[in-house]
Amino acid sequence: MELTSFMKNKALFLDRDGIINLDHGYVYKIEDFEFTQGIFELVSYFVKHDFLIFIVTNQSGIGRGYYTAEDFNTLTSWMLSKFEEHHITIQEVYHCPHTPDAQCDCRKPKIGMIETCLKQYNVDLNQSWLIGDKPSDIQLALNAKIGKSIAISETRLSGSTYTFPNIQTCQEMITSIKI
Repeated sequence: MELTSFMKNKALFLDRDGIINLDHGYVYKIEDFEFTQGIFELVSYFVKHDFLIFIVTNQSGIGRGYYTAEDFNTLTSWMLSKFEEHHITIQEVYHCPHTPDAQCDCRKPKIGMIETCLKQYNVDLNQSWLIGDKPSDIQLALNAKIGKSIAISETRLSGSTYTFPNIQTCQEMITSIKI
């Protein structure tokens, strides 16, 4: 057996709304989806450092009936194609379709989406990162014991390793951080 089969992968876990795209509230149409400035460059930096890329996103609009799982899947396919155009492969998109009052294990900050990822991929959480913009994202990183987290927020989110006001600034500053 090769040595590489024993090695675990570093992963970058990305929230979607507010990180990959501007959060206009329940975004499910391609025409309403607007990528954040610097997101492709930021993710490319992690890819160049041998990180697998995953998206973990709460999508309660499905559970609330605002849009369907098919709507979400259509938008997700389009979004992934835009990442591919930038030579970025997103390994998986994990989503929770439930409302906040549902008793599920997948809604952030619960760790169900991360547990599913660990069953499918050989990931070393201690060497991994999460980027999010809400307290539930940073709490997910803490709950799942993900090594480092970046909050995209005007104010520091409790528990985050780093905080930047926007993706563009994060992308500009990340090169000075050892990942």
